[in-house]
Order: sequence, then structure tokens, then C-alpha cells
Amino acid sequence: MSDEETYADFATVRDHLLNAEARRKNLTYEQTAALQHAEWAASEGRMGYKTDPKVFQEVLNAVLEIEVFQDHADLAAKIAELLPEKAEEVRAVTGSRRITVSDADVEQVLTLVAQHVGFE
Repeated sequence: MSDEETYADFATVRDHLLNAEARRKNLTYEQTAALQHAEWAASEGRMGYKTDPKVFQEVLNAVLEIEVFQDHADLAAKIAELLPEKAEEVRAVTGSRRITVSDADVEQVLTLVAQHVGFE
């Protein structure tokens, strides 16, 4: 990941937009829509548990250590945001770029997610 590229999870986006709203007293229509989506996506309503920026960053860093994801930081960020619990979910993300990910790498991703989120 270059210095210019950064990836943020929904909880971080929500927090930034809430801070902007507090400073400015109002948001544009687009910002309001983004805030509503980020609030939903970071809530328990989406996956059954709230997302945490710290967990997102930890999972992102861990996934980036897997060789196949080192050149695909965007896919690693998507995995960190989705926190997949099943191999099919990992393959759906990697399939968008048509990269080949071994079963061992998929299992490693699932193990990392389980360790960081507490599924184990």
C-alpha cells in the first residue's frame, strides 16, 4: 500500500461523518446518505455484531502478510471489512479480480478473521 492509498472501514467513515456533522452543524445530502449507510454497515444489523476500526486494521494488516494479497491491498481491505466466516465468502472477494487463491490461503484468512473477531 502506498502512502497515498488508505482504506477505511464503515465504522471509521461513520465516525468521520459524525465529527463533520458536529463541526458544521449539517451535512450535504450525499454525506447524510453515506452516514446512514455507514451507521447501518457498522451496526449489529449487518453481521450480527458491531464493527470496530481497530479490528479492521488488525485484520487488514494480517491479510496483507499473506503473499497472494500483498499486491492486492484493496481485496485485503474488502476482506477485513466483510470479516468472512466461510471459504465461499473469501472466494467471492478474490473472484472479482480473478486471482488464484489456494485453499491453504483461504483457510489462513478464515483463521485470521476468527482470531481477531473472536469466532474461535
